[in-house]
Amino acid sequence: MNKKTTHSISELEFIALMAFLMSNVALSIDGILPALTNIGQSLKHTNSTDLQSIITMIFLGLGIGQLFFGTLSDSLGRKPVVYLGVATFMVASVVIVTATSLEIMLVGRFFQGVGLSAPRSVSISIIRDLYSGNYMARIMSFIAVIFILVPMLAPISGQLILEFFNWQAIFYFQMGFTFLTIIWFGLRQKETLKESNRIKLTKHLFIDGVKIFFGFKETVIYTLISGFMTGSFMVYLSSSKQIFQDQYGLVEEFVYIFAGLSFFLGLSTFFNGSLVLKYGMKKLASFALYFFTFSSLVYTILFFYAENPNLYILLLFISVQFGCIGFIFGNIRALAMQPIGHIAGIGASLNGAISTIMAVPIAMLVGHFINQTALPLFIGFLACGGSSILLLFVLEKIKKPIPDIELD
Repeated sequence: MNKKTTHSISELEFIALMAFLMSNVALSIDGILPALTNIGQSLKHTNSTDLQSIITMIFLGLGIGQLFFGTLSDSLGRKPVVYLGVATFMVASVVIVTATSLEIMLVGRFFQGVGLSAPRSVSISIIRDLYSGNYMARIMSFIAVIFILVPMLAPISGQLILEFFNWQAIFYFQMGFTFLTIIWFGLRQKETLKESNRIKLTKHLFIDGVKIFFGFKETVIYTLISGFMTGSFMVYLSSSKQIFQDQYGLVEEFVYIFAGLSFFLGLSTFFNGSLVLKYGMKKLASFALYFFTFSSLVYTILFFYAENPNLYILLLFISVQFGCIGFIFGNIRALAMQPIGHIAGIGASLNGAISTIMAVPIAMLVGHFINQTALPLFIGFLACGGSSILLLFVLEKIKKPIPDIELD
């Protein structure tokens, strides 16, 4: 049965609060995209490929940190773990704004990711504590709609800050946003993990959770799919500056292009929230995966031996990809979490960690080839989409997937 929230805040406020908790990640990633060149000059590193590491390192921290915080949240409760993660993020941010070398910057970015992994993964656990099935997918879709506004606005805000201040001011802004969000969370959100449902913190807690997690084939396969799709999206995030600013020469226009493309992701995510109760998670996610892969193949065939196409053609293809991703992310993660509600904290951490750690080498490998054209981006999309479709076939072969749970 789909559970509904029983805490005092309204569903709308709950959606907004969870979105803000998750959006700290997007703000920390997308907000600095306009400043990568400035950061490189300040730290005496101007190679675009090297600067991609500023983006990918925070993802690595996110992946590893979720293993730690997700496990703790099943034992200590959700709220204390969020507080610990935010404190880690704040300390790491101080390291970043005082960094004098790229190496120190990357250490700070890694621990920023570790800290942000707490609100990111625990928010999923909170949602799973209160909702399940298609209703959970619906809630996650509406959360994602608000969440998507951040990547639309973050680069623009970053560029505005750069016009009046230095690149360090962007990180101060992020720290302020995170602080206000955690105050809101502390005052309004009640603890969702009851004392009776908490798992005693022992050295076997994580190992037992891993065994349970990998005992559900559906959960494992949907997590791997999430990893491939996160990898494809991470490739875009880390290379978008190179494509639009370096290859197309759109330095000032970059933030507005980035925001416009994010709009398509938000729009499709919104429609997913409206359609998922009617058609189900698996059907929507599967169709989107097929179309994502097909459109990547079309671009690869058309421009395999050509230079970059007209800007509007490139934007059309990326918009299609983003439209598909909006029907994939929330549904795939909800499908992965559905069988493991009894270990929601550890389950969410393993799901997020595996998918993120998978995504980092994918982004680094593909990003290394994005020098002259955007073609490697779409080859990466094609490889990730094709691998995901193969995994769906594997799931059909080894075990009949769990049915969508319908609303009573």
